[in-house]
Amino acid sequence: MDLALLRTFVTVHRAGSFTRAAALLGLSQPAVTGQIRTLERQLGRPLFLRKARGVTPTTIGDELAHRAAPHLDALVEIAEGGLRDDSAVRTLHLAGPPEFTAVRALPALTPLVSQGLALRTSFGTAESSLDGLSAGHHDLAITTARPRGRLLASTALCDEEHVLVAAPRWAHHLPPEDLRKGHVVLAQLPVVEVHESLPLVSRYWHAVFESRPAAAAAVVAPDLHAVLAATTAGAGLAVLPRYLCEGALREGRLIPLLEPPVPPLRTYFLVVRTGTLAHPHIARAHDHLLRAAADW
Repeated sequence: MDLALLRTFVTVHRAGSFTRAAALLGLSQPAVTGQIRTLERQLGRPLFLRKARGVTPTTIGDELAHRAAPHLDALVEIAEGGLRDDSAVRTLHLAGPPEFTAVRALPALTPLVSQGLALRTSFGTAESSLDGLSAGHHDLAITTARPRGRLLASTALCDEEHVLVAAPRWAHHLPPEDLRKGHVVLAQLPVVEVHESLPLVSRYWHAVFESRPAAAAAVVAPDLHAVLAATTAGAGLAVLPRYLCEGALREGRLIPLLEPPVPPLRTYFLVVRTGTLAHPHIARAHDHLLRAAADW
C-alpha cells in the first residue's frame, strides 16, 4: 500500500474535510479526493461518508486511522529528524485556554527550555484546540472537554475550583442568609462576566443554588484577567478560578461571597494524538505537566 495514500487518508481523517486536508498537505482538493478514491478502491471499502460540510469516517475508516496514524507519525518524526543530535532544539506546539495556559502551563514547562525545548503556544476554545490537534497543528492541547474517538488520547490534568468573589465594599450588601439565595445576590450586585450568556456564573448557580441566574451582565470583559481587574476595582461580583484570584483573596482585595461545602469544579484534560508520546520532546512535556499539576 502506498504510504502517500495513507498519509493523505490520515490527514483527511484528522481534518474532517478534503478542503482542510488539501491545505495541510499542500495539494489541490481534486488531488486529495483522487487519492482517497484510489485507496478506497484498493481496500474495496468506503473510508468516508461525504456530507454537506466535510466528511465523517466509516467504521473501517476509523479502524484504519487508529492502526496507521501512530506509525505514520513515527515515520514523519524520523524523516524530519534525520540524523540530528538528540540535543538539538525541538519545538513543542501547545494549545489551551489563555488564562490557564499562561498562569499554569507555560511556567511549568519553562524549565524544559534550558534542556533544548522551544515552545510555541496558541490560545483557543476546547473545540478549536482539539480541531488543531487532530489536524496536526499542535502537539499537546489542554482542554475542558474530553475528546471522543480513538485518534486523540486524554489524561485528566487537574480540577479547577470556581469561587464567587467581589470587592470587600460589597460585603455589607449581603447578609449571610441572603447568600443562600442566588436570585437575591444577583438582584443586589452587578455581574462581571466574559460573555453575555454568563457562562461561569450560570455554571456556579446551577451547581450551588440549583437554579439559573436571573440577571444580565453589568460588565462583559474579553478575558478572565480583565474580569479579575474589574471585579477587584469594585464593578460587582464574578465567578473566577481560584488559581487566578487567590492572590487578590490573600491580599484582601477580593473576598469570597460564599464557601459552599462542595465547591464547583471544572476538570482540565491533557490531550495528545494517539501514538505521539513516542516522540521524546512531547512525552517529556506531557510528563512535566502531569507532575506539576499535582501541586495545582
